[in-house]
Amino acid sequence: MADREKFLELKNVVYSFHTYGGQVKAVRDVSFEVRKGEILGIVGESGCGKSVTAQCIMRLNPEPPGFFEGGEILFEGKDVLKMTNKELRKMRREDIGFVFQDPMTSLNPTMRVGAQIEEVFLGRTDVSKKEVKEKALEIMRLVGISDVEKRYKQYPHELSGGMKQRVMIAIALVSRPSLVICDEPTTSLDVTIEAQILDLLLELREKLGMSIIMITHDLGVIARMCDRVIVMYGGKIVEKGTAQEIFYDTAHPYTKGLMGSIAKLDTAKGEKLTPIEGTPPDLFFPPKGCPFAARCEYAMDVCKDNPPCSYQLSGEHVTNCWLQHEFAPDTDLKKENAAELKEGEVK
Repeated sequence: MADREKFLELKNVVYSFHTYGGQVKAVRDVSFEVRKGEILGIVGESGCGKSVTAQCIMRLNPEPPGFFEGGEILFEGKDVLKMTNKELRKMRREDIGFVFQDPMTSLNPTMRVGAQIEEVFLGRTDVSKKEVKEKALEIMRLVGISDVEKRYKQYPHELSGGMKQRVMIAIALVSRPSLVICDEPTTSLDVTIEAQILDLLLELREKLGMSIIMITHDLGVIARMCDRVIVMYGGKIVEKGTAQEIFYDTAHPYTKGLMGSIAKLDTAKGEKLTPIEGTPPDLFFPPKGCPFAARCEYAMDVCKDNPPCSYQLSGEHVTNCWLQHEFAPDTDLKKENAAELKEGEVK
């Protein structure tokens, strides 16, 4: 897509945490963009850096102990890392919404639902109290909350899990942001309510024209929701492309492992799933080479000591894997059209 359609871009972001045990390299050289009106999925196992990356966009990670070691985050051309506190508050209030992972703990149990939705407007002098309440009730209706006047006065403990998640989405959308970041928005919900929430997000994307970043470890959610997908492992991006390419033209062993570890419609009863053997890398001491090398069935000597180059497989499809090198052995993952991206080229 054309550059003019990008309104958020991360360039070589490196983010770490100071801890008593040492320095944790949580996000390592991450680059991607978000385009208008799209749903971008970020997938990977727990601890791969998905949530930290998403919270870097809004500077929500505590600083300290967290800190940026490098990179840029450009929102509508302006670097988030150089914004003043006033500019950050405006961006968080008006431009980007965030749906946190667990509505059971993210909502304040001592505040009524209406007051929590209206918090977004605190400190604004351009809207009256009456207008604020009207906006709150309007967004509650929009996200499918019934009997909004009653719900407006209730506390979170009086709501079901699905209703709490709708309140979280209402809080994120009340200022009509151009981007909403959803951090595992259906983790604690049963499958029926999960389907309703996902349908709601798709409907709201169409109605409001917003972009969505969908963070999840659930490949079913990714397949259903996303236009493009980023696969993360060990704080790095290992593969990215359209949802079609990630699922049907997989190019990285970790992505292949994720696909093989889930049940499919044709999986026979009693058939064992194929897990990814081993454990994720220790981000106190990240590996010198490919972060997945220790668990990879295709690993070569070069994988253990040298970070893989990026290879462009199509206009959207990029993988970071030595298997795409011209001298690598032929495997089921090797692509004929792989072109190495040189330093300075768009990743």
